[in-house]
Amino acid sequence: MDRKTKNAVAVADDSATTAQNLLTVSNAPPGEARSLERAIGSQIRQLRRRLNLSVADLASAAQISTGMMSKIETGQISASLASLQSIAAALSAPMTSLFAAFEEQRDCSFVKADQGVVIERRGSKVGHIYQLLGHALGGDIAVEPYLITLEKEAAPYTAFQHAGREFIYMLTGVVDYRHGDKVYRLAPGDSLLFDSSAMHGPENLIELPMTYLSIIIYQRDRT
Repeated sequence: MDRKTKNAVAVADDSATTAQNLLTVSNAPPGEARSLERAIGSQIRQLRRRLNLSVADLASAAQISTGMMSKIETGQISASLASLQSIAAALSAPMTSLFAAFEEQRDCSFVKADQGVVIERRGSKVGHIYQLLGHALGGDIAVEPYLITLEKEAAPYTAFQHAGREFIYMLTGVVDYRHGDKVYRLAPGDSLLFDSSAMHGPENLIELPMTYLSIIIYQRDRT
């Protein structure tokens, strides 16, 4: 391959990479289109679990092998209409209900200014005000965005501990925020991203009142 051809290939690769980055606007992989097979499998699994049936139980009732039923639930194969009809009958559900997940809309939560829901959490006992700014209805990953306000009567609290990751963005005020054995001074514009399974929380309230955005992300418990 001559130099001119190599340069042309390099430019094409760079263009493809740039186009891909524009699509994702991050390092996250592009969203995978939901296949009909996976959507049907997910719906069957949800309906089966509601009836407290095992994969083997449902396979037996639908007169399908357990291995095939497992592959249908995970979207590895495309089930015939006859198989879907048998599964729907075993679940006492209309066959059209198996296609519901494929037609569902993607989550979107909109909250107008000052209309977030104030909720109780552990920090509420020491004067921390939590305003929930949105919620995700489904999916394997839960995301909880909060606007947290500490007024002058608030007290420090460093015993928060939960699964997942947490991102904090400081809006007003100044705080010494503890995470594990380290303390970080946060002022407006500062941010902190950490493993929230370690003990954490505001240790010294330097300047009150203060507000900060807290986004908690964790894997949902599907058991």
